[in-house]
Amino acid sequence: MENDDTRPKPRRGELRIYLGAAPGVGKTFAMLGEARRRLDRGTDVVIGLVETHGRKKTAELTGGLELVPRRRFTHRGHEFTEMDIDAVLARKPEVVVVDELAHTNVPGSRNEKRWQDIEELLDAGIDVLSTVNVQHLQSLNDVVQRITGVPQQETVPDEVVRRAEQLELVDITPEALRRRLAHGNIYSAERIDAALGNYFRPGNLTALRELALLWVADQVDVALQRYRAEQRITDTWETRERVVVSITGGPESETLIRRASRIATRAGAELQVVHILRGDGLRGISPTAMARCRKLTEEVGATFHTVVGDDVPDALLDFARGVNATQLVVGTSRRSRVARLFDEGIGAAVVRDSGPIDVHMVTHEEAGGKLPARLGKSPLKPNRRVMGWVLSVLLPAVVTFAGVQFQQALEYPTNVMDYVLATVVVALVGGLGPALVAAVLGAGLLNFFFTPPLYTLNVHTPENVVTLISMMVVAVLVAIVVDSAARRATQAARARTEASLLASYARTVMTHQNPIERLLEKVKENFGLTSVTLLEKQKGEWTKVACSGGDPCKDPDEADIDIAVTADVHLTLVGRVLPASDRRVLEAVAGQSLLALRQQRTAAAAAKAERKAAATELRTTLLSAVGHDLRTPLTSIKASIGSLRAPDLALSEEDVSELMEAIEESADRLAGLIDNLLDSSRLATGAVRPHLRPVGYDEVVSHALTNVDGSGSVVVAVDSRLPSVLADPGLLERVVANVLDNALRHGVNPGGEPVSARASAYADQVELRIIDHGRGLRKGTAESAFAPFQRLGGDRDSTPGVGLGLSVAKGFTEAMGGSIRAEDTPGGGLTVIISLPAYRGQDPEKDLLALEDDDRETVR
Repeated sequence: MENDDTRPKPRRGELRIYLGAAPGVGKTFAMLGEARRRLDRGTDVVIGLVETHGRKKTAELTGGLELVPRRRFTHRGHEFTEMDIDAVLARKPEVVVVDELAHTNVPGSRNEKRWQDIEELLDAGIDVLSTVNVQHLQSLNDVVQRITGVPQQETVPDEVVRRAEQLELVDITPEALRRRLAHGNIYSAERIDAALGNYFRPGNLTALRELALLWVADQVDVALQRYRAEQRITDTWETRERVVVSITGGPESETLIRRASRIATRAGAELQVVHILRGDGLRGISPTAMARCRKLTEEVGATFHTVVGDDVPDALLDFARGVNATQLVVGTSRRSRVARLFDEGIGAAVVRDSGPIDVHMVTHEEAGGKLPARLGKSPLKPNRRVMGWVLSVLLPAVVTFAGVQFQQALEYPTNVMDYVLATVVVALVGGLGPALVAAVLGAGLLNFFFTPPLYTLNVHTPENVVTLISMMVVAVLVAIVVDSAARRATQAARARTEASLLASYARTVMTHQNPIERLLEKVKENFGLTSVTLLEKQKGEWTKVACSGGDPCKDPDEADIDIAVTADVHLTLVGRVLPASDRRVLEAVAGQSLLALRQQRTAAAAAKAERKAAATELRTTLLSAVGHDLRTPLTSIKASIGSLRAPDLALSEEDVSELMEAIEESADRLAGLIDNLLDSSRLATGAVRPHLRPVGYDEVVSHALTNVDGSGSVVVAVDSRLPSVLADPGLLERVVANVLDNALRHGVNPGGEPVSARASAYADQVELRIIDHGRGLRKGTAESAFAPFQRLGGDRDSTPGVGLGLSVAKGFTEAMGGSIRAEDTPGGGLTVIISLPAYRGQDPEKDLLALEDDDRETVR
């Protein structure tokens, strides 16, 4: 009997996931749209499970799609429904729609998680359409909690989502999502306010959107790498910044890793550290050093790789091209310049063959290049001096060879001129030292090979002595000219550097907010000092005005360098003794520091004068506002009392009652004004001492409404089952009354929606929202609404008040450990949110079912 193992394995189904940046972006809607399109093309599609959350348009899309009945479970006395996986397997459609990939099944189900149910369907050869939100990805769960403050109980491993054959991001702008929420298209009315003010804040939605985009981009990058490997593509595709840093394991490796990390951070790039291990194994590194490099790599968030290769530059470039790197960081060679004359080194080879990859050559303390000894005091660059020494030997030898080969054709004067020319060339290239060597060597060779008696160093005629001396003089004169020109070039370069530094210091003094500190910091950085301090003598003692660096000087005598700006102001520097040529720049810096000091003191004096002017203006505003608002009720009281006391007026009981009511109303207005002024004064002096205890918002709102005119037009929707808040009942009542009074005076339009008061709990806070639908505030003025003497109606508003109501409310709320803020009401108007800590000491903990859907969890 033949073995059946040769039969082809059954086809595995394909998984398509719709990834949402936040609840309500439309991922279920998009999934159902795809299901209907497939159904229209003749595909056998059924719904295994879809959560519409009461959204009408989403529910309409399920029409016409076959629905597999759910299976019912009973848990803790409650009845739940889940997808009937056995029924779906028995039906065996081509495509099944299964919503909410990260959902946890009810205890008693076959699998703990819904994604495990989907795995069974895929193994059975059924294609699956599913959805998930970015906050449910396991790797991002803690990040989302830090952003939103809401822990996510439902999670799905990232690998499950990565294995999907198709991944589609469903996303809309935060503003559009908030409008959709405000219009009731996502949650029911009682949950909208808490969602808008907490989870669905614009900043939260923007952060979640970025997380989703970056996560999907990573998956696209993985797919791209797979494609490049399959197609054997080695050229760099600059689709994303990647930085590769090559280390040897030597002392400079940690410097290179840190430098590369800064480069990658600024570019928003991925960092990879690579060590090229030679195939011969002759050059090993210390395991301790390698362990330090690996640890540092992990600390900077990079990945570590080891590559074996005999040709280090080729192996490094092959690795960089293989990972599609765009930037490569290598260290400068530790070998001397002489050694690099014979081998260009790894860095030079990498730069030459890198192609489109940018190469950063990073210097470090281990970098080589210094010759064993200084070749004189020549201002020429070291590479020119090295070349001069090489030519000082090479050119006389070449002239001698040419003279010997063409001895019959060349005469003695020609040979002399050839040696002089060689000496001049050496002097132009290498300066005095190599020129002298070339002159002596040329004279000796001329005497040995071309001056009778030949092949001896004897000098028999004065002409030969003159020739030797002439060559020496020519060498010295040309070398002096060359050195002088090089020295002038060096001085010009130094002058340009000094001018650049002085211009930078001048910009700092003119543009920086703290010019002295920044100026001293730049001096310390530019000259490699330990500390730079500006000292001023006050009352016979030196006082530190500003300092950059540790261990500042307390007296000019303690400094390594002391520069007197004036008799009483000194700039002191500690760290090393600088050459005299640097003192010109430092003296200019000292003058600029004195200028910055005077500028700072002038600015402080101007700010003090401005504060005095503001205080004067505030007093004037207070007197003007208080004068108007005191005069109006006093005039009304005086007129009413005058009418009551007039002997010639016959007043009916109704008239008397009306006058008494006017007196009482004006007195109440005066009392309210005085209370706000006194409360403002108490807040300014810090005399408010709240007595905190548990109190419910429903109780506070009802008491506050009794003290507010027009309270009958306020719609109250405060659930008494909400947790109590920890507050001072009297202060909280004043806060609510002041906010309601402002809303009623400025936020009610004839025939418009009434003012409403709603409350909701979020995390460890309970929020009361006073919502009006009036004119609202101009954009960007929400914070100024809580400043003293700011009237929401502006100068054109004839309503009474001095603009202290919201200021007092803010002060009282913050004194109780809460917060108060204002935001636009969707559709127009202003919403003031009072947020206070929830009191959990005596309230029973609410038993929230962990199996509720993820959308409900985000706004509980």
